[in-house]
Amino acid sequence: MQELTKAEEKIMQLLWDAEKAFVKELIEKIEGKKPSYTTVSTIIRILQTKKFVGYKAYGNTHQYFPLISREEYAKFATRSVLDRYFDGSFKKLVSFFAKKEEIDINELDDIMKMMEKEEEKKENNS
Repeated sequence: MQELTKAEEKIMQLLWDAEKAFVKELIEKIEGKKPSYTTVSTIIRILQTKKFVGYKAYGNTHQYFPLISREEYAKFATRSVLDRYFDGSFKKLVSFFAKKEEIDINELDDIMKMMEKEEEKKENNS
């Protein structure tokens, strides 16, 4: 899987929300200054090449849909950031936010509880 540019990710976010859409519908959902039809169409074609988007043809127009789920991409992107900036260590990531005071003790406690529940699920499924 490849990383998405900001523009590609913006279009994918819209497509994930819509589940399927024509280029015109995606443009309508963009807030603020609207990009041209050609620009969005080009981004969609790039996403097709990267195997993020599929389509169904209706004559000369196409309805697009995601081939990769938001969750799949989130997992990939998170792992990528973790590997590039924190040597693949979740501990270093959490420590970074704790030091910057962007996470408090209650949030850390919640994270620990969630991790314990996931660990229990794994043990019960084994």
